[in-house]
Amino acid sequence: MQRRDKLFTVNYYEMPDGTFPAEEFILSQDVKMKAKLFKMLELLELFGNELREPFSKHLRDGLLEIRAIQGNNIARILYFFVDGRNVILTHGFTKKTQTTPEAEINRAKKYKNAYQERKAKKNG
Repeated sequence: MQRRDKLFTVNYYEMPDGTFPAEEFILSQDVKMKAKLFKMLELLELFGNELREPFSKHLRDGLLEIRAIQGNNIARILYFFVDGRNVILTHGFTKKTQTTPEAEINRAKKYKNAYQERKAKKNG
């Protein structure tokens, strides 16, 4: 397989209190799941908006999810794109239902809106 340069930059959403929910979620996982999640993020850096199922899935409102399975555990990290080639990871959760829970999508939407508002204030 030909080596591909990283085309996208993956960043963690920062809460007003300075914490990073997606990073905290990843670091709280066991070693194998952590390795899988970091591998998925590497694929995201390489393929960005070209990454498709089973690795990534579009949800709605510009929100997507990265998927990782380790044994019986299914982890998801929600994210969105900004400024073309930048990815913002909002948060992660362990999936226990067939579909992504509304509460998780709403949480990611809230973080995305807050990110955009902060960015607009900073630039305007």
